[in-house]
Amino acid sequence: MPRFALWEVTSPKLAQRLSIPRLEGLERFLVEIRRRRFRVMELITIQNRCHRFRGFVYQRAHFSPDKKSIEVALRPRRGSAAVCSRCHLPAPGYDQLAERRFDSFPCGGFSSSLCTPCGAPTVAAAAMWLSKKSPWGDGKRILTKAYMLFLARWARRLSWKETAESFRTSWDKVFDAVEHVVTFGLKHRVRGQVDAVGVSRLSDRPRRHAPALGGPRKNHGSFRGFFAVIGDELASKIGFVCSDMWEPHLKVNGEKCSEELHIPDRFHIVAKMTKALDEIRAGESRRIASEGGMPVLQRSRWLLLKREEHQKTEQRFRLRDLLRYHLKTVRAYLLNEAFQQLWDCNSPAWAGKFLDDRCRQVMRSRIEPMKNIARSLRQHRELILNYFRAQKLLSRGVVEGLNNKAKVTMRKSYGFRTFCCLELALYHSLGKLPEPESTHEFF
Repeated sequence: MPRFALWEVTSPKLAQRLSIPRLEGLERFLVEIRRRRFRVMELITIQNRCHRFRGFVYQRAHFSPDKKSIEVALRPRRGSAAVCSRCHLPAPGYDQLAERRFDSFPCGGFSSSLCTPCGAPTVAAAAMWLSKKSPWGDGKRILTKAYMLFLARWARRLSWKETAESFRTSWDKVFDAVEHVVTFGLKHRVRGQVDAVGVSRLSDRPRRHAPALGGPRKNHGSFRGFFAVIGDELASKIGFVCSDMWEPHLKVNGEKCSEELHIPDRFHIVAKMTKALDEIRAGESRRIASEGGMPVLQRSRWLLLKREEHQKTEQRFRLRDLLRYHLKTVRAYLLNEAFQQLWDCNSPAWAGKFLDDRCRQVMRSRIEPMKNIARSLRQHRELILNYFRAQKLLSRGVVEGLNNKAKVTMRKSYGFRTFCCLELALYHSLGKLPEPESTHEFF
């Protein structure tokens, strides 16, 4: 049966009614009518639009024998050379081996898989029989690259278990997908120059379970592992290191970054003083209650810990009444507020003089928790002054935010059994690593 039918139209009125343009130089009109078959869009058409692979052709799509999944068959394109999976060189031919199945995207509530015959090209450079390189897979993984990227992106928003349940797959396959994306990102990431580093501690599990996790604990070795990852060349270019006054941080910084400017975090210092103030308030409140006195410190915790600019009007009146009492808590509060003026200094010299005067005043207060803070500040005097030498531009705010996101990642999955899973999850959610290219964006 001919594909096209030709009719001669001798009447101009008929040609005008059919909206047929008149051909120049001809007195007659030719009407070309194509016989069309109206069909619904096929799955192969969608696959060709989303995922086309060079050297392969989609052959057919059909249901599996149990009618629970869709199978899409691929075949090598005629005349295309196979590519060796080891040396990545084309080969003249390959033998047909057993069929392999790769899990692909679900379609209409059905799981789908690519059914492909694997070849074994003979390449002189490889000097052995190797499997044909498949552009849709990665090694021996049974997931397509696009499907792994799809699962990995959802695993960043949901927990791995929730991702597996949502797309009717297993937790192990979601782990393989995340591992594939993270491995690709670590391989293709570009490390630029690092000028400043912020250090914060992260507890992956309680102390009693830390040895069972198999990962590094919060000690000297875990911090040295960071410098082992970035290398000596990149570590030598670091100009500033911002951390708390924890002993392992100070020791490793002295070993690895002896020439850099080590800056203690301002938030850490303020938090130490706030904790000492709260400890004094709680102890004095218990003492007054045991002696049967008037509970003037009851419900006064946030009156003393909040900054003045964050207090409500009612809290300001209550604080004014509380400051009239001659209490140890009131004296500690006044010493703490006076110390906050340190952060208004701009010169390291004036900041050092102010710090010495305040520490001398606190040591005479006979309030032991505040005296412990003063001793610690005297011990780390030069480190505190580095904050002003850096023009008060550096803090650990961004690092603490990442620390919180890391805790959310672990809490969302209710913890991980091995340190390898935890490391992959943190790289995947916080690393901003480059992702493999995809032929189609799904969201």
